[in-house]
Amino acid sequence: MIEHTTRAFDADLRELALKIVEMGRRDEEQITNAFEALAKRDVALAKRVIAQDDQVDTLQRVIEEKAIIAIARWQPMAVDLREIIGALRISNDLERIGDLAENVAKRVVLVTDEVGINEVMLQLQRMMQLVLDQLKRVIRSYERRDVAAAMEVWHKDQEIDALNNSLFRELLTYMMENPRNITLCTHLLFCAKNIERIGDHATNIAETVYYIVQGRPLSEERPKADFTSKESLPLPA
Repeated sequence: MIEHTTRAFDADLRELALKIVEMGRRDEEQITNAFEALAKRDVALAKRVIAQDDQVDTLQRVIEEKAIIAIARWQPMAVDLREIIGALRISNDLERIGDLAENVAKRVVLVTDEVGINEVMLQLQRMMQLVLDQLKRVIRSYERRDVAAAMEVWHKDQEIDALNNSLFRELLTYMMENPRNITLCTHLLFCAKNIERIGDHATNIAETVYYIVQGRPLSEERPKADFTSKESLPLPA
């Protein structure tokens, strides 16, 4: 009976982990499609990204329900409890990542008539690709319970912040040089901030992987190099 119970509990934990991985894969697709829609001014694709966010939300609810049932049924302790708590934390971060990708897609509808700035779009693409790589790597670290890989993601978040800072300055320059750029650049500033926030949530997931494996929160102070929230936008002349 004990062996049967253990197998059943292990099956519940595996199912939770599989749902987390599925949620991560859907987020990756959302981010990729949201940026493609922005780069190509593809309103139809943007609307698909917005509509598909419900699928990510549904997965989060499923994970929450399964986690609560597992805790009530098995009353786990130590590492088993950390696995469940970790799944809850990660699903919350993945749900927010889906929301942030949706936010980028919503901007597409607002900039379809604006003339693009190639240099800015290339910077955004670099930033998006780095964030996407971070998300893929941190989900893989969760699958493998690989603390070293999770910590690499954790340290690399500063690169995303640096790109966001650079893009922030560049967009402000375009806005001050020509007031006609203000509308587009404002929307792109919000897009960049949403992408940077996705990186923050990937970093949160890395910290949760550390917690699951090591049994304690990460004690180091998170490296952070984003100053954009402290800056103010210029007023049009």
